[in-house]
Amino acid sequence: MESVKQILKGDRLALARLLTKVENEEPSGFEALSALYPHTGGAHRIGITGAPGTGKSSLVNRLALHLRSSGWSEQAKAKSLKIAIVAVDPSSPFTGGAFLGDRIRMRDIFGDPGIFIRSMATRGALGGLARATADMVDVLDAAGFEAIFIETVGAGQAEVDVARMAHTVVVVGAPGLGDDVQAIKAGILEIADILVVNKADLPGAENTLRSLRLVLELASPPDRQPPSEIEETKGEEAAAANWSPPVLPTVATSGDGVAERIQSIHDHYQHLQQSGGLAARERARVRSEMEGLLRESLMEGFLEQQSEGSFESAVESVLNKKKAPRQAVRELVEGKQK
Repeated sequence: MESVKQILKGDRLALARLLTKVENEEPSGFEALSALYPHTGGAHRIGITGAPGTGKSSLVNRLALHLRSSGWSEQAKAKSLKIAIVAVDPSSPFTGGAFLGDRIRMRDIFGDPGIFIRSMATRGALGGLARATADMVDVLDAAGFEAIFIETVGAGQAEVDVARMAHTVVVVGAPGLGDDVQAIKAGILEIADILVVNKADLPGAENTLRSLRLVLELASPPDRQPPSEIEETKGEEAAAANWSPPVLPTVATSGDGVAERIQSIHDHYQHLQQSGGLAARERARVRSEMEGLLRESLMEGFLEQQSEGSFESAVESVLNKKKAPRQAVRELVEGKQK
């Protein structure tokens, strides 16, 4: 396909057009994605999640700027990284499109030929991401972007899907939002590889940092080793058990602490490579994505095979208290719905 060749050569217009097709679930878009998929696997996928108002977009803006100017480390300064940002915005209730608020906050990186920003709407999807996010990230990976930031919508406790899609998950908090309690309630400790307390210049930042570190100490074994001392292990669980998520202060608006955050992200990725966790996460990611697609496909196929009105009839029987939901579904599956 001509569009595939253009994307592999770095044509941004062809890339933008394909991303639109993938987001709209057009067959031609999925055909192109299939052709591009063998070229994936070279990107570090970084999830940025957290509650609304924590400054996720401002942080991504600073992280991208720093990566473009300095690379992952002092030794990599000579290399100019290609960076992509997938910013998932809330959907407009009228058009279904994205509000594009993230683009306003990332105006500092507009015009940089090495940074590609794509906003997309959730379109009613839960979990902080849109249905097509994984496919769009695969397209960007195949297009040669070495670091892909995936910023979730900021939905709060339900934002866990990014943990299945990213290699490194950065959870962003801020003073005064009760993030120490949220960490326990929302299971942030289970999905966070790095915890960032943004807006660390505000009152209460030290208390937030102290509370999160205390929660981590209570939840973590005391004998965790730093990445440099980890022996090679097998499986994602074993690798994750040897990584203690750091809790780090940052002021994204001024850039304070951004270089250290880049180093933490790089350290985590190196840890995954050395411990075998990267291969395990890739397997878990692919398995999760395929299971989700299988559920969608089976659901669509099942409803297509039902006689006209049978599903609505089952819904009515549940609403009228004639049947329990589980009974109605079982009868639909067994073909006994009347």
